[in-house]
Amino acid sequence: MPNSPVHPAPIYRVRVAVPVYLYDGFDYMLSAAEYQQAAVGARVLVSFGRQNLVGIIIEKLPPDHPLDPKIKLKAISELLDQQPILDQKVLTLLTWSAQYYQFPIGEVMHSALPSLLRQGRPYNLLARMWKLLDDQAEAKLKRSEKQQEAYKVLKLHPSGTSENILNLAGIETATLKALEKKQICYCDLEQQDFSPVPMTLAQMPLTPNSDQKRAIETVLKAQHRYQAFLLDGLTGSGKTEVYLQIMQEVLKQGKQVLVLVPEIGLTPQTISRFQSRFHCHIALLHSGLNDSKRLQAWQAAQTGKASIILGTRSAIYTPLPNLGLIILDEEHDLSFKQQEGFRYHARDVALYRAHLEHCPVILGSATPSIDSYALTEQGKMIRLELNQRAGPALMPKIHIIDLKVAQKQQGLSLLLIQEIKKRLQKKEQVLIFLNRRGYAPVLVCDSCGWQAQCPHCDANFTLHHSPYTHLHCHHCGTIQRKPEQCPQCQHNELKTLGMGTAKVEENLQQLFPDYDVVRVDRDSTSRVGSWQKIYDRIQTSQPLILLGTQMLAKGHHFPYVTLVAILDIDAGLLSVDIRAPERTAQLIVQVAGRAGRGEHKGDVYLQTLRPDHPLLSTLVEQDYRAFARQTLKERQAALLPPFRYTALIRCESKSQEQNQQFLQQHAQWLRENSEQLIDIWGPIPAPMERKAGRYQAHLVLLSQDRARLHFYLRAWWQNMLHHKPSNMKLSLDIDPQEFS
Repeated sequence: MPNSPVHPAPIYRVRVAVPVYLYDGFDYMLSAAEYQQAAVGARVLVSFGRQNLVGIIIEKLPPDHPLDPKIKLKAISELLDQQPILDQKVLTLLTWSAQYYQFPIGEVMHSALPSLLRQGRPYNLLARMWKLLDDQAEAKLKRSEKQQEAYKVLKLHPSGTSENILNLAGIETATLKALEKKQICYCDLEQQDFSPVPMTLAQMPLTPNSDQKRAIETVLKAQHRYQAFLLDGLTGSGKTEVYLQIMQEVLKQGKQVLVLVPEIGLTPQTISRFQSRFHCHIALLHSGLNDSKRLQAWQAAQTGKASIILGTRSAIYTPLPNLGLIILDEEHDLSFKQQEGFRYHARDVALYRAHLEHCPVILGSATPSIDSYALTEQGKMIRLELNQRAGPALMPKIHIIDLKVAQKQQGLSLLLIQEIKKRLQKKEQVLIFLNRRGYAPVLVCDSCGWQAQCPHCDANFTLHHSPYTHLHCHHCGTIQRKPEQCPQCQHNELKTLGMGTAKVEENLQQLFPDYDVVRVDRDSTSRVGSWQKIYDRIQTSQPLILLGTQMLAKGHHFPYVTLVAILDIDAGLLSVDIRAPERTAQLIVQVAGRAGRGEHKGDVYLQTLRPDHPLLSTLVEQDYRAFARQTLKERQAALLPPFRYTALIRCESKSQEQNQQFLQQHAQWLRENSEQLIDIWGPIPAPMERKAGRYQAHLVLLSQDRARLHFYLRAWWQNMLHHKPSNMKLSLDIDPQEFS
C-alpha cells in the first residue's frame, strides 16, 4: 500500500506587542493548550533578547499560517491573564494611534496600562478596606478635625469601606493610619467587588437658560451614534451644568461617561461637582495617584463598576465596556498634547474613539482651538454656543494700560494699585496673573553687563529665594548658588531685571500689608494637597490677593474675584511660533474670565508695552470669536495648519553641524521622491538651539494631503532611525502644537 502523506504538526503562534522601540509585533510559539487559553488583549511574559518583558497579544495566528523555516521562534514564558484586559475597541484605538503617530506598537500598548500591570503583577489585587474597632471614640478625637471627619465617615459604613472611596470623600490615608494607631479602626485586605453601582441623583439639576437648553437637547438627540460637538461657551456661561444634565441622561441608561480635564489641579473641583450631583462610582485617573490606587481606579472603569471616569489625557485609552459619552473640558489646552515619547493628542484620539464607540463627544471651551473651529467650518463638528453668563453675572470689561506712559510703583501702574485697593476695601478678591515663576528672570552685573546664563542652554538662569537663594534653569533643571560677586569683573553689585511671581508677591505684601497674598505656581503647590487647601481658601469670601501662573487660567470658579490684572503678555505678542497669537489670546480670555463670576461685576486690567497690537484691539473691541475668524482666514491664505497637515522632526546631538548634515541628506531624498506633494522647511536650528548641553535642529514637513504625507513618512522615518548615529536623538511629532 502507498504511504499516506505526512502532515506537519501544527505550530501554534501568537503575535505580541512588546515594549521595545521597534515598529512591528513579534511572533511567539505556545502549546495547543496555551493556544486555546490565550486571548487577544491579554498579557504574556516573553523573552526578548536578554530581557523578560510583559507584552500584549494582538493577534492569534491560525495553525496553518505560513512560517519562514529560517526563523527560529521563541516560546512564550507565561500567560499572565485568563481574560483580555484590553477589549477589541481599545486595541483598535491603540493600533490606529501607533500608526497615525508613527510610534512603536508595543510602547503604545504599554502606555495604556497602569504601572503595576506593566510590571506583570496579577490583575486581581486585593482592596484595602477600613473598618471601625471603636464606635464610641468621639472623646479621643477632640484635637483633630481631620480625624473627627474620618471617624464620622467610617461610622456611616459599619461593615467597612475601601480606602479609594474614603480618599474620594477627602479622607487622607495618613489620617486613617493615625486612627489605626489609636486602635479606633483597622485595615483589612479583601477581594474587590466590581459589580456596577447604579446612578441616583443626589441633587436636582438647575434650570437651564435658553442656550443651555438648546445645547442639551441637541446632544441628547445624538445618543447611540457618533457625533462631535464643540461647546463654545463664554467664561462662566455654565458649560459644566450642560455637561451634568447630558451626563444624567446617559448615566440613567447604565452607560459610562469619560470626562477628560487638562491637569490634575482641575480634578478636585470637578469631582466635587460630580459627587454633589450624582450618587455613583467615580473613578479618578491621573499621574498624582500611587500605583495601587491607579490600578484600582482603572479596574473599576475596565469592569464597568465606575459610571464616571474623570482623568487627564492618558485616561482616553482606558477600557470602558459601556461607554456612552466622552467630554473634553478646556479642549484648547496644550496639556492634552503629550510632548515627550508617544506624542499623541488626546483631543484627536477622543474624536476617533467616539467614532469607534458610536457615541457623542463634546469638546468644551470658552476659547476653542483654531483646529476645532476649522472642523466646525468643514461640517465635521456641530458648534453649540453659550452666549450669556449663568445667573446674574456679566462679562468683565478689559482695560489696557500703556506701560510706556503709565506711572509705576514696584512694577504695577498706579492706576492698577488704586483699583486693587478699592476692591480689597470692599472685601472682594483680586487675581494677579504673571506667567513667570521664581523671583527674577535675569541677574546682571551693574558694572560690566555680565548675565547669569545657564552653561548648558541658550537661556538665562532664574533667581529663586525659596527654599534658599539659588539660580535655576527651568529648561534643563541645572541649579547653582547665586554668586556673591560678578564672576567676570568681581564687582560686588549684582542686580535683578524683571519680575517672577515670588518678586511680585514680595512687592504686593509691601503695597498691601493688611491683606493676604496667596501665590499659586509650581513652587508653591508642589506638596500633595497644597493646591486643594489654597482652592478651599479662595472659596471663602475673605478679601485677598491671588497671584499665580497658568495654573489659575484653567477653568476655575472663583466667585469672589472681581478684578483680574495681567502683568506681562508681551512675550506672546512677539513670538515667531505660528500658534503664539492663538495661545496668547486664549490665555488673556481665560484669565480675564476668572473675574466677575459671582454677584459683582468684574474688570480686567492688562499692562503692556504694545497697547495698539491688533490682537489686543480685536479682543477688547470685539471678542475671541472675532479673533478666531480672522486667524482662520490668515492661516488659510498662508496655507498653515489646519489647512495643511504637519510633521516636525526634532534632531538633537552634541554638534549642530552633524544635525544639519543628517537632516539635509534625508530631506533631499524626500524632496526627490515625494512627487512634490510635501513642502519641506529646513533644516533650521530650533528656537532654543542649545539645551542641556546638546544642539537641536528642526525639519518641518507640510502637505495638503494627509494620507500622502503619512504614506511617505512611514518608510522614510524608519529609514532615518535606522541610519542615525548612536549619539543622536530623533523624534517625530505628528500635528505638532509647539515648535520649541
